[in-house]
Amino acid sequence: MEHCATGFPEPGPLYLEPTAFFDFDEPIVRDFAATTTADADTPTDKAIKLFYAIRDGIRYDPYTMSGDPAMYAASYVLEAKAAFCVPKAALMVACARSLGIHAGIGLSNVTNHLCTDRLLNLMGGQSLFIHHGYAVLHLDGKWVKAAPTFNLKLCTKFDVVPTEFDGKSSALFQEYDRLGRRHMEYVADHGVWSDLDLDRVVSDFLALYPKTLFDDMTRERARNAAKAAARFEDERPIA
Repeated sequence: MEHCATGFPEPGPLYLEPTAFFDFDEPIVRDFAATTTADADTPTDKAIKLFYAIRDGIRYDPYTMSGDPAMYAASYVLEAKAAFCVPKAALMVACARSLGIHAGIGLSNVTNHLCTDRLLNLMGGQSLFIHHGYAVLHLDGKWVKAAPTFNLKLCTKFDVVPTEFDGKSSALFQEYDRLGRRHMEYVADHGVWSDLDLDRVVSDFLALYPKTLFDDMTRERARNAAKAAARFEDERPIA
């Protein structure tokens, strides 16, 4: 695994190969990428198609946060149709690589100024979200960042400005929402990896958030599945 702590890496074989997380050697991932981009001609057009298909086709659900490596694989995300930022980024990377687009995964810390009471309680009251994940794609001779995280339905309900991607410039979270409130603030950039460093992500989560984080998230997923709790997008955001 290669880690570029600052700037961007040199495109190379490491950014095109399948991994346990970027598993485009699985037919479900390969077929999804091919079908989604069937009418796109250029790598940039294909990346744009992938971005919107993943942004809106995979529901954002922070309660899918887990220490289980299987839940971060692109193939799992396609089957579950719900994930948080890191697995959604993994799916974007895997699909891009399957089409011959060099891709890595980036991680940053963000301050989330809009959250919900339920999620904040599980995270010990922390508004700092460490290791927010996004895809980093090499298009038209340069690297761009793309975060296909918040689906359009969620953005509409939370008055969040949707992240748009033109394949030419980075597509990251908006600083302010539709009502002028602070939304997301990027506070630290950890760089780009050729593969997901899940050990680092999990250990850092457990160092900052309650030790019960993953168990609590599992419980909330079960409640959602039993319809004993509202989905994240049906909760009330707090400023």
